[in-house]
Amino acid sequence: MCGIVGYFGEKSAVPILVEGLRKLEYRGYDSSGIAVMEEGGIRITKSVGKLVNLEEKLGNRTYNARIGIGHTRWATHGRPSDVNAHPHMDCHGDFAVVHNGIIENYLELREWLTAEGHLFRSETDTEVLAHLVEHFYKGDLQDAVKKMLAKVEGSYAVVVLSYKNPDVMVAARKDSPLIVGIGDGEYFVASDIPAVLKYTRKTYIMEDGEMVTVSAEGLKFSDFTTGECVEKSVFEVTWDAVAAEKGGYEHFMLKEIFEQPKALRDTLAGRLNHDHVVLQEVDLTPKEVALFNKVAIVACGTAYHAGLIGKGLIEHWAKIPVEVDIASEFRYRAPLIDDKTLVVVISQSGETADTLAALRESKKKGARVIAITNVVGSSVAREAHDVIHTWAGPEIAVASTKAYTTQIEGMILLALYLTQAKGTMPKEWITEIISELGKIPDKAEIILKEGAERIKTLARYFEEVGSAFFIGRGLDWAVAQEGSLKLKEISYIHAEAYASGELKHGTLALITEDTPIIALATQRDLYEKTVSNVIEVKARDAKVIGFTFEGNTDFHKSVNEIFYIPETVNELAPLLTVIPLQLLSYYVSVARGNDVDKPRNLAKSVTVE
Repeated sequence: MCGIVGYFGEKSAVPILVEGLRKLEYRGYDSSGIAVMEEGGIRITKSVGKLVNLEEKLGNRTYNARIGIGHTRWATHGRPSDVNAHPHMDCHGDFAVVHNGIIENYLELREWLTAEGHLFRSETDTEVLAHLVEHFYKGDLQDAVKKMLAKVEGSYAVVVLSYKNPDVMVAARKDSPLIVGIGDGEYFVASDIPAVLKYTRKTYIMEDGEMVTVSAEGLKFSDFTTGECVEKSVFEVTWDAVAAEKGGYEHFMLKEIFEQPKALRDTLAGRLNHDHVVLQEVDLTPKEVALFNKVAIVACGTAYHAGLIGKGLIEHWAKIPVEVDIASEFRYRAPLIDDKTLVVVISQSGETADTLAALRESKKKGARVIAITNVVGSSVAREAHDVIHTWAGPEIAVASTKAYTTQIEGMILLALYLTQAKGTMPKEWITEIISELGKIPDKAEIILKEGAERIKTLARYFEEVGSAFFIGRGLDWAVAQEGSLKLKEISYIHAEAYASGELKHGTLALITEDTPIIALATQRDLYEKTVSNVIEVKARDAKVIGFTFEGNTDFHKSVNEIFYIPETVNELAPLLTVIPLQLLSYYVSVARGNDVDKPRNLAKSVTVE
């Protein structure tokens, strides 16, 4: 999600910056730009679209600059455009900033800075950083950046240039990766290792809370909160270029699974107050919400499964009836929607043809449309009345992982928003849910750090099988459907998901000792019934792998193997339960020798009916 490159040395900076950005194209982006230190000032060139557009603007001109920064942007705040592209500058063009991440309090800072006389040109959260540095600058760039960082809340990797200190570059990170490469009398700053591999394999990996000042005297690392110097060890990169793009992971899918804690944090950023949800992109009054007599959720594939979870939450919390439709069927069943219907469309790319057609049909019938999408400026985002953006960043692997979990977050946030507006749940309850939701990213991290090897072991049950079943009740059934889809997509094993209570209505005929069963049991009010259904399949000699909360020590008596997830409230369990299922599909696919990132016959974005 976005890419940063910085150069400080004796060579021409422009070709090095452009080459570095080219090595980061795999991360996904919608605009790019560079800022270089020239005689007379900082020179900025920016362009929407692909990197070739930036190169055309740069042309064959000769640049003398030896210091510069570059950026590829994946839009979050503000549509893709030349103006919103990075780098951003202050009022007088003395400071240039590139930034990855999200500044949660940017609106508050923007209002304050505007009142102080600063003029903003873009719609981005990043521009506040340039104006903050300008505001605090008193002759020392490092000190100004430190004071700027003390004012901002959120996640960031940031690099700053100043024409007032032309021989200095300052960079810092919190929750977004940043590395420093060491060449022969030159230094590189980048958001990811591929950007510097052509020039050096010696790097420093910056940690959260660290700042680096780059000058002719060398590198100075410090803690930007305490100001204390930080001693660091050189990390020698041994990966090849392809492996470097994957961050050392074997496949993009595995990398994206492990990126989920950050994606979950970013999607919640700025949206949780201690007792209410803040959705600045949704403009519905309590009176308008009260008029809705139905919600229709429309999506395809993985996004449809996120919609199933949304149905359960909206009906349970906001007390509004919900229908969930596969987008390709929605238009052709003459859906009964009107101006009292809230339609929610979900699409990772924002360009899914069937979902886009459903959105347009709904608007024609007078419905209010809210989109949940991962791409700012996409067709779905532009055409919906309101948008909840998920900040998952680009997914390279065809099988969706982090986009799915952030879509669930989007549904949870919307469900809470509607519940607040209608007043259907006590405020104390909303406060508890918000508190638990804020803990989910850390719990996801625990699953990945402590559970990946365990899942890799469990994958052995699936290496030679032809079929598998996923069972669960309530929200567990919705997650089971996503788990079975993942297994089908990348392992090519026939997999089905069933509501546990439906097993006796035909499916038990397919259960044999060679059929592995994934049993999800996180819905406490349905736990005893789920156990009864597990006992039914165990009686047919099936091998059952159970997934439940830590502390539920009884469930292991009913299954062959068990995986525990950190405890949370029932309604938030899908955000955690699906992660080990993603890992399971991944490790099974690897064991079977499949192309994990590009499964046969599938495409990332379905832009035709």
